[in-house]
Amino acid sequence: MPLVLGENLRDNALAQEAATIIDTCVSCGQCMVNCPTFRLLQDDWDSPRGRINLMKEMLAEQPPSADLQLHLDRCLTCRSCEAMCPEGVRFGRLLDVTRELIEPAAQRPLRERLLRRALRAVVPYRNRFTALLRLGQAVRAALPVALRAKVPLRRDAGAWPQQGHARTMLVWQGCVQPALAPDINAAAARVLDRCGIRLVPAAAGCCGALSHHMAEPDEALAFMRRNIDACWPQIEAGAEAIVMTASGCGAHVRDYGDLLRDDPQYCDKARRFSELGKDIAEVVAAELKAGRLPPLPAQAPSPDRRIAYQAPCSLQHAQKLKGVVEGLLKHAGYKLTPVAYPFLCCGSAGSYSILQPELAAGLRAAKLETILATRPKLIVTANIGCLTHLAEVSPLPVKHWIEVFDETLVAAETAPAAGSA
Repeated sequence: MPLVLGENLRDNALAQEAATIIDTCVSCGQCMVNCPTFRLLQDDWDSPRGRINLMKEMLAEQPPSADLQLHLDRCLTCRSCEAMCPEGVRFGRLLDVTRELIEPAAQRPLRERLLRRALRAVVPYRNRFTALLRLGQAVRAALPVALRAKVPLRRDAGAWPQQGHARTMLVWQGCVQPALAPDINAAAARVLDRCGIRLVPAAAGCCGALSHHMAEPDEALAFMRRNIDACWPQIEAGAEAIVMTASGCGAHVRDYGDLLRDDPQYCDKARRFSELGKDIAEVVAAELKAGRLPPLPAQAPSPDRRIAYQAPCSLQHAQKLKGVVEGLLKHAGYKLTPVAYPFLCCGSAGSYSILQPELAAGLRAAKLETILATRPKLIVTANIGCLTHLAEVSPLPVKHWIEVFDETLVAAETAPAAGSA
């Protein structure tokens, strides 16, 4: 039976969109096995089905409650439930819409409001975040042990290729990745340089995902419009793609066209912007298929080339690029260890690890347990949030897969030729 909106919401476009999505759900419960928070807490209200039932109550007649807000806050927006849903319920979009509806009406405690405001005032602004991180790194040795673990050691970037090529692509810088792990984009540039592609930093700032998922739609849209304006001259100059090395940013950029569809000034540009957004794995896989990537020597995987790949939710569920990175790593001669429950989130989920630290730590512990059980030598991933979250407590190094791929190409290029003295 279709959901009938309460009288106060019948003319609300967001409520109508939410009701349309909810009507596709048949409450079969198949999503629950894929839901990280349900598996961790064993509480039906912390499953997609339970959250939808709470949304129904609010949309039908009841004012938003703190209980509803609590269970929506606990959702990671990992979209693992969407991968399992036989009806194709767009739970990620439903979650964003409902959060936007209830945020103005359900007053948060002062501490929560201040923390969320502080995150939005620092994280999306690269210079502010970098300055704060560098300060923390400078005094890291004097920090309490618990806090010290949250301040990663400074990492340097390797060389960035300087030669020009006929083909040009942009690379997304994002908010935190240039400060936390600057060699990720440099490694991507070095790999694509071998394919005859010049990688140029995109003239963009925060993608807007943080604001979007924290129910600040106007702020998120402002970031998106600024990015389109900033990058448009580069796009018009012939950039083939906007290469994303952080899958969280990539997932949001793919939604620009949909999120700005009602903006007459930006709808066409936003659609084009989304079309140009490509994960680095897509680009490298296409170059490999086209024969433009230097060949790698055939070799049997050795024990020290055992890698555990942690697939970010934003890559496998949101962007539906499951198996692409895995194929490239296998091509590079690595043995991928069979990690159990690969569809489950590591607990990073953007700001989630800060706003829900206990749940994030529990999810991370479960993820690391399954990873370490396979006895890998290294953990690789495709998103800076996952990388930083896992590296905080992992006994093994955690790297971006493109860094490892670049190292493999360097080793192949410098290895003695077969039969040489």
